[in-house]
Amino acid sequence: MHYEIVDFVIDIVQNSCEAGASLVELRIDEDGAGIGFEVRDNGKGMDALEQAQALDPFVTDGIKHPGRKVGLGLPFLKQALEQSAGSFRLESEKGSGTKLSFRFDTGNLDCPPLGDLVGMMVTVLCMPGPEEMLISRTRDGYSYSLCKSELIEALGNLEEVSSLVLLKEYVRSQEKEGEELWQG
Repeated sequence: MHYEIVDFVIDIVQNSCEAGASLVELRIDEDGAGIGFEVRDNGKGMDALEQAQALDPFVTDGIKHPGRKVGLGLPFLKQALEQSAGSFRLESEKGSGTKLSFRFDTGNLDCPPLGDLVGMMVTVLCMPGPEEMLISRTRDGYSYSLCKSELIEALGNLEEVSSLVLLKEYVRSQEKEGEELWQG
């Protein structure tokens, strides 16, 4: 079950990683009215039937998670968005990758809490699979970006605790700098 918005994002990025993507891009755009996410990958993509099945909670391919009879990630996301006046768009082409965009109206009473955005970014950057992951974060005119290959070059292996601590501190400092501008 997803309790926070970041849980949905982690699930979607994990889907991109498991789809054989060599590049995953995550955009996070926030303003006074809400927060939007776009996850784009160059993985295996889906045809129209596969897209419809991905949105059906009672269908799963049985390959990704053997034994499961349901696939709930995207259906739960879509339901949470519908309950909170959000928006959802899925675009995919077989062999060319997938782009999923969604936006939550954070002023809506039924909007789930955001959760630990910094922790989410660190988590997805450490996911195995893609050769490259790019994260861009924008909030009311302030923006920064994170590039997995550059972070590995600067910090070393992202599987080591010391690298993870430094990565989390760096991302937190970027958020803090933005927060000071947003409040200033």
